[in-house]
Amino acid sequence: MPPRSTPTARQQRLGHELRKLREQSGMPVQQAAALLGVDRTRIPNIESGRFGISAERVRTLAFNYGCPDTGLVDLLAEMAQERAGGWWEEHRGLLLPGLLDIAELEYHAMELTTSTTTHIPGLLQTEEHARAVFDTADPQLPGPDLMARLSLRLRRQEVLDRDRPPMYEAVIHEAALRMQFGGPNVARAQLDRILGQSERDRITVRVIPFAAGGFPGAGQSFTYAGAAVPQLDTVQLDSSHGSMLLDSDMQLRRYRGLLERLRTLALPVEESRDFIRSITQDLRGERP
Repeated sequence: MPPRSTPTARQQRLGHELRKLREQSGMPVQQAAALLGVDRTRIPNIESGRFGISAERVRTLAFNYGCPDTGLVDLLAEMAQERAGGWWEEHRGLLLPGLLDIAELEYHAMELTTSTTTHIPGLLQTEEHARAVFDTADPQLPGPDLMARLSLRLRRQEVLDRDRPPMYEAVIHEAALRMQFGGPNVARAQLDRILGQSERDRITVRVIPFAAGGFPGAGQSFTYAGAAVPQLDTVQLDSSHGSMLLDSDMQLRRYRGLLERLRTLALPVEESRDFIRSITQDLRGERP
């Protein structure tokens, strides 16, 4: 297989997991290379995602590394078989790779849980709201860049419309719901969109009100992407400097615990819907 100049986050994750298994087994690089009948330099390149590997060779390495987790091995072999990139590859060269990694992560996730404080989750945004958010970028986005980002964001939302979509949970702070990107009319339409989506079977929306007070992680937005096996879960962090993916055991434990804390602060589902409706009424001037 030819080397990759820019491996995707998922290709890098496959290599990272293979390296983790090898290091846990105590097997040196040279011995792993001998198992595959390749030069010793091939193993670091596989483990960095620069070189692909067949599903059969993934199973060979996992067996010799003594990995007892058949579910993990099956999923790693499945990842190795993925050859063609997804629809997001249409945007490669137009957008930063980190934005495409988010789309790839969402596409392969079994479950998605998003926590946001000042922004509506991207998968729930209306086109007008998303455009208004991109219009606030500093420095201002050139027209083609803005349109490319808008196209990617709207296309990402199709993951919730598949025949077998991932379970999706959004924990949204009241601050995000009250931000009027694009003005009151856009804000009302955005809240109506959230309410409509919250009625779907596999989508849950819960609100953390101002009254809940301070809480850990209040200054960041993140998505926890659950895989078919928990070892391959991933946390995606948003920041002004771009997206970051976390997957160490310690980091995953930390964000699982953080999500449980946030759920205890959030209103129940029906109360959350009522809360969003009350904000909509405020925007319409329907409440005294």
